[in-house]
Amino acid sequence: MIDEICKYNKEFTEKNNYTEYITGKYPSKKLAILTCMDTRLTELLPAALGLKNGDAKIIKNAGGIISHPYGSVVRSLLIAILKLKVEEIMVIGHTDCGVQGLDGEDLLSLLIQRGVSTEKIAGLEKEGIDFRAWLDGFDSTEGAVADAVTVLKEHPLIPGDIIIRGFVMDSVTGKLQEVDVK
Repeated sequence: MIDEICKYNKEFTEKNNYTEYITGKYPSKKLAILTCMDTRLTELLPAALGLKNGDAKIIKNAGGIISHPYGSVVRSLLIAILKLKVEEIMVIGHTDCGVQGLDGEDLLSLLIQRGVSTEKIAGLEKEGIDFRAWLDGFDSTEGAVADAVTVLKEHPLIPGDIIIRGFVMDSVTGKLQEVDVK
Protein backbone atom coordinates (compact mmCIF):
# COMPACT_ATOMS: atom_id res chain seq x y z
CA MET A 1 0.00 0.00 0.00
CA ILE A 2 2.77 2.47 0.88
CA ASP A 3 4.39 1.92 -2.53
CA GLU A 4 1.08 2.72 -4.23
CA ILE A 5 0.74 5.90 -2.18
CA CYS A 6 4.29 6.95 -3.06
CA LYS A 7 3.59 6.34 -6.76
CA TYR A 8 0.45 8.49 -6.54
CA ASN A 9 2.39 11.19 -4.72
CA LYS A 10 5.01 11.32 -7.46
CA GLU A 11 2.33 11.84 -10.11
CA PHE A 12 0.49 14.36 -7.90
CA THR A 13 3.57 16.53 -7.50
CA GLU A 14 4.75 16.18 -11.09
CA LYS A 15 1.35 17.42 -12.30
CA ASN A 16 1.44 20.36 -9.84
CA ASN A 17 -1.85 19.23 -8.30
CA TYR A 18 -0.68 20.64 -4.97
CA THR A 19 -1.14 24.25 -6.06
CA GLU A 20 -4.79 24.39 -4.99
CA TYR A 21 -3.73 23.51 -1.44
CA ILE A 22 -1.05 26.15 -0.95
CA THR A 23 -1.69 28.17 2.20
CA GLY A 24 0.23 29.74 5.06
CA LYS A 25 1.19 28.17 8.37
CA TYR A 26 -1.12 30.42 10.40
CA PRO A 27 -4.72 29.14 10.60
CA SER A 28 -6.93 31.75 8.97
CA LYS A 29 -9.77 31.14 11.45
CA LYS A 30 -7.36 31.26 14.45
CA LEU A 31 -8.80 27.90 15.47
CA ALA A 32 -7.35 24.61 16.74
CA ILE A 33 -9.36 21.41 16.90
CA LEU A 34 -8.57 18.37 19.03
CA THR A 35 -10.40 15.37 17.61
CA CYS A 36 -10.24 11.64 17.00
CA MET A 37 -8.21 9.91 14.31
CA ASP A 38 -11.32 7.99 13.17
CA THR A 39 -11.32 7.52 9.39
CA ARG A 40 -14.95 8.62 9.15
CA LEU A 41 -13.91 12.12 10.22
CA THR A 42 -11.11 12.59 7.68
CA GLU A 43 -13.29 14.46 5.21
CA LEU A 44 -16.57 14.69 7.16
CA LEU A 45 -15.27 16.87 10.01
CA PRO A 46 -13.86 19.72 7.89
CA ALA A 47 -16.81 19.55 5.49
CA ALA A 48 -19.38 19.62 8.31
CA LEU A 49 -17.61 22.61 9.88
CA GLY A 50 -17.11 24.52 6.63
CA LEU A 51 -13.33 24.39 6.96
CA LYS A 52 -10.93 24.62 4.07
CA ASN A 53 -7.21 23.90 3.90
CA GLY A 54 -5.44 26.51 6.01
CA ASP A 55 -8.41 27.41 8.21
CA ALA A 56 -7.51 25.46 11.38
CA LYS A 57 -4.87 23.39 13.12
CA ILE A 58 -6.30 19.89 13.58
CA ILE A 59 -4.73 17.60 16.17
CA LYS A 60 -5.85 13.98 16.03
CA ASN A 61 -5.29 10.98 18.25
CA ALA A 62 -7.18 7.88 19.37
CA GLY A 63 -10.33 9.25 20.98
CA GLY A 64 -9.38 12.92 20.74
CA ILE A 65 -8.31 12.78 24.37
CA ILE A 66 -5.64 14.32 26.55
CA SER A 67 -3.86 11.36 28.12
CA HIS A 68 -1.31 13.54 29.93
CA PRO A 69 -1.56 17.26 30.80
CA TYR A 70 2.05 17.76 29.64
CA GLY A 71 1.98 15.40 26.68
CA SER A 72 2.08 16.03 22.94
CA VAL A 73 -1.54 17.21 22.64
CA VAL A 74 -1.19 20.08 25.09
CA ARG A 75 2.27 20.87 23.69
CA SER A 76 0.80 21.14 20.18
CA LEU A 77 -2.02 23.36 21.41
CA LEU A 78 0.42 25.62 23.27
CA ILE A 79 2.54 26.02 20.15
CA ALA A 80 -0.60 26.76 18.15
CA ILE A 81 -1.59 29.44 20.68
CA LEU A 82 1.83 30.98 21.27
CA LYS A 83 3.36 30.81 17.80
CA LEU A 84 0.52 30.31 15.32
CA LYS A 85 -2.04 32.83 16.64
CA VAL A 86 -4.76 30.37 17.68
CA GLU A 87 -7.44 32.03 19.82
CA GLU A 88 -10.08 29.29 20.08
CA ILE A 89 -10.01 25.54 20.66
CA MET A 90 -12.72 23.03 19.82
CA VAL A 91 -12.55 19.56 21.37
CA ILE A 92 -14.63 17.28 19.14
CA GLY A 93 -15.44 13.70 20.05
CA HIS A 94 -17.77 11.60 17.93
CA THR A 95 -20.46 8.96 18.12
CA ASP A 96 -19.53 5.29 17.88
CA CYS A 97 -15.91 5.95 18.87
CA GLY A 98 -13.68 2.89 18.94
CA VAL A 99 -11.90 4.13 22.07
CA GLN A 100 -15.12 4.08 24.09
CA GLY A 101 -15.05 1.00 26.29
CA LEU A 102 -11.50 -0.04 25.41
CA ASP A 103 -9.97 -2.22 28.10
CA GLY A 104 -6.28 -1.66 28.84
CA GLU A 105 -5.89 -5.24 30.04
CA ASP A 106 -7.22 -6.53 26.68
CA LEU A 107 -4.79 -4.33 24.79
CA LEU A 108 -1.88 -5.55 26.92
CA SER A 109 -2.87 -9.12 26.04
CA LEU A 110 -2.92 -8.19 22.36
CA LEU A 111 0.56 -6.67 22.66
CA ILE A 112 1.83 -9.93 24.12
CA GLN A 113 0.10 -11.90 21.35
CA ARG A 114 1.88 -9.66 18.82
CA GLY A 115 5.27 -10.55 20.30
CA VAL A 116 5.95 -7.84 22.88
CA SER A 117 7.56 -9.68 25.76
CA THR A 118 6.08 -9.67 29.24
CA GLU A 119 9.59 -8.88 30.49
CA LYS A 120 9.63 -5.62 28.50
CA ILE A 121 6.19 -4.68 29.80
CA ALA A 122 7.17 -5.53 33.39
CA GLY A 123 10.39 -3.53 33.05
CA LEU A 124 8.53 -0.46 31.83
CA GLU A 125 5.95 -0.86 34.57
CA LYS A 126 8.78 -0.84 37.13
CA GLU A 127 9.75 2.56 35.69
CA GLY A 128 6.27 3.83 36.57
CA ILE A 129 4.32 3.35 33.34
CA ASP A 130 0.78 2.19 34.05
CA PHE A 131 -0.07 0.53 30.75
CA ARG A 132 -3.58 -0.44 31.77
CA ALA A 133 -4.53 3.16 32.52
CA TRP A 134 -2.62 4.45 29.47
CA LEU A 135 -4.37 2.02 27.13
CA ASP A 136 -7.82 2.24 28.72
CA GLY A 137 -10.60 3.92 26.81
CA PHE A 138 -13.41 6.01 28.21
CA ASP A 139 -16.96 5.27 29.32
CA SER A 140 -18.75 8.04 27.44
CA THR A 141 -17.78 10.33 24.61
CA GLU A 142 -19.47 13.28 26.28
CA GLY A 143 -17.52 12.60 29.47
CA ALA A 144 -14.22 12.31 27.60
CA VAL A 145 -14.86 15.61 25.80
CA ALA A 146 -15.82 17.30 29.08
CA ASP A 147 -12.66 15.95 30.71
CA ALA A 148 -10.45 17.30 27.90
CA VAL A 149 -12.12 20.72 28.00
CA THR A 150 -11.68 20.84 31.77
CA VAL A 151 -8.00 19.89 31.54
CA LEU A 152 -7.44 22.69 29.02
CA LYS A 153 -9.47 25.32 30.88
CA GLU A 154 -7.70 24.54 34.16
CA HIS A 155 -4.23 24.05 32.68
CA PRO A 156 -1.71 26.46 34.22
CA LEU A 157 -0.02 27.12 30.86
CA ILE A 158 -3.09 27.74 28.69
CA PRO A 159 -3.73 31.51 28.63
CA GLY A 160 -7.06 32.50 30.18
CA ASP A 161 -8.24 34.41 27.11
CA ILE A 162 -8.41 31.27 24.95
CA ILE A 163 -11.96 30.14 24.18
CA ILE A 164 -12.33 26.39 24.73
CA ARG A 165 -15.53 24.47 23.95
CA GLY A 166 -16.40 20.81 23.55
CA PHE A 167 -18.66 18.96 21.12
CA VAL A 168 -19.71 15.51 19.98
CA MET A 169 -20.07 15.03 16.24
CA ASP A 170 -22.40 12.46 14.74
CA SER A 171 -19.99 10.25 12.78
CA VAL A 172 -22.60 9.73 10.04
CA THR A 173 -24.25 13.14 9.58
CA GLY A 174 -21.57 15.48 10.96
CA LYS A 175 -24.09 17.17 13.27
CA LEU A 176 -22.49 18.82 16.30
CA GLN A 177 -23.91 18.70 19.81
CA GLU A 178 -22.23 20.94 22.37
CA VAL A 179 -21.15 19.27 25.60
CA ASP A 180 -22.09 21.07 28.79
CA VAL A 181 -18.90 21.48 30.81
CA LYS A 182 -19.40 22.70 34.36
